[in-house]
Amino acid sequence: MYRENYINSLRAELVQMVSDHLTPVALRYGYSEVPLEANIKWRPLVLVLGNYSSGKSTLINEFLEADIQATGQAPTDDSFTVIAYEDTASADSTVRITEERDGKFLLNSPEYPFEILKKHGQRFASHFRLKKVNSPFLENLVLIDTPGMLDSITERDRGYNYQEVVGDLAQIADLVLVIFDPHKAGTIREAYVSIRETLPAHTFEDRVLFVLNRIDECASLIDLLRVYGTLCWNLSQITGRKDIPLIRLTYSPHATAGSTNGSGRDTGYLRYLENQREELKEAILQAPCRRLDHLATFVETHAERISHLLEALIGYRRGVRMLRIKHALAGFVVSMLCGSVAAFAMMMTSAFAGIDQRVQVGAGGVVALVVVFFWMTVLKKYFVSAFHRDCLNDFDRLTPIENQTRRDSWQAVRDLVYVYLKKTGGRFSLREVKQEYHAVSRVFDKGAREIREALNELSTMDHDGPVAIDDSVFTQVPLRREEGGASH
Repeated sequence: MYRENYINSLRAELVQMVSDHLTPVALRYGYSEVPLEANIKWRPLVLVLGNYSSGKSTLINEFLEADIQATGQAPTDDSFTVIAYEDTASADSTVRITEERDGKFLLNSPEYPFEILKKHGQRFASHFRLKKVNSPFLENLVLIDTPGMLDSITERDRGYNYQEVVGDLAQIADLVLVIFDPHKAGTIREAYVSIRETLPAHTFEDRVLFVLNRIDECASLIDLLRVYGTLCWNLSQITGRKDIPLIRLTYSPHATAGSTNGSGRDTGYLRYLENQREELKEAILQAPCRRLDHLATFVETHAERISHLLEALIGYRRGVRMLRIKHALAGFVVSMLCGSVAAFAMMMTSAFAGIDQRVQVGAGGVVALVVVFFWMTVLKKYFVSAFHRDCLNDFDRLTPIENQTRRDSWQAVRDLVYVYLKKTGGRFSLREVKQEYHAVSRVFDKGAREIREALNELSTMDHDGPVAIDDSVFTQVPLRREEGGASH
């Protein structure tokens, strides 16, 4: 109970930190279209991807201990299905679907973290749904089943961009399962794009588990080894990694028992792989434990990226300010020269010989004023506009990129910087941006450190109560908002 209360307290604090310090800035500068905390305020999510007929639905049914998802050899379900826990049913009742809702409900309900998916349109909404199931397996997590990946289908065929949807879901998921079967070991085009491009751009490598499913369909252990080797080779080529990623092996005993195609196969090897099935199930059930680490990473990653975005905008405004200072100094010098030349010319010209010298000097002063006015209005706008165009053409110069970490964060926000500069024309307050930059930086530097310290405290607790920790730890978790609050 102590541990659970601690976890809930820390999770709530993380969500509050994002809501108070990161979301206002993210929305203002176009970093996010929805509040950032909407992505992390719900239960831990497990995203299930895979080729068509790879056994995703069968595996999900095996975990839930009920036939919840439709199964078959051909593609049977082209929807993204959120499968969540229904806790109102009695504990001894049969596992079943207790409630179903459509995509519009999911996308518009503040209870769920799917507002970001609204941008994918009506066609996607019609292929998005919720199922509530009273399975104990779902008590602490949510499964998201996805349409099977295909070879020849296009965005026009689906009516929405499949890879973009997968990317958005992977970004908020705590665990991503990529499932293969012995007959299509990594050769599907959509699978290639997802593993090669979509997942690396939207999630971290340690959140992705590769699973070889339906291993009971291999004719023998030798056949399984051939399939396993093929999948290892394909994944090494797709991911570009020199090491072979861990591949979990599993199958559905229920589906195997009901199969009529088992004749001629030597499946005695399956009894040696039962631990693989249990390890996969345990890895999925550990998603809630991963959640806090992922939330901490979420805060660190977005705080770092938003800081980098603001840093680039500060660099732009400083460049404009420096240009204006140089322009003003140059205008002052040029106007003085022009005024002096005008006064001297009047003194040296016989036509103005009868005019009082003080009038001639005053006339030179008027010339100087006219020149400085022209310089500070017409020419100033020209030079600032030229600077703005140069920055848009080469805005990578706005921020130093001295290492890979900086390159990664800049790559994530550089397009947003371009859009914001183009939308505003470069007209925004340097003072406000600097205030927000310091506030977000404090979240990244101080808040992230406190989060990690709290997670270290959590690791000293057992599952029954706190160990080597007193009640004051709960007062140490919150970020001190009076120090880190942004000024708006």
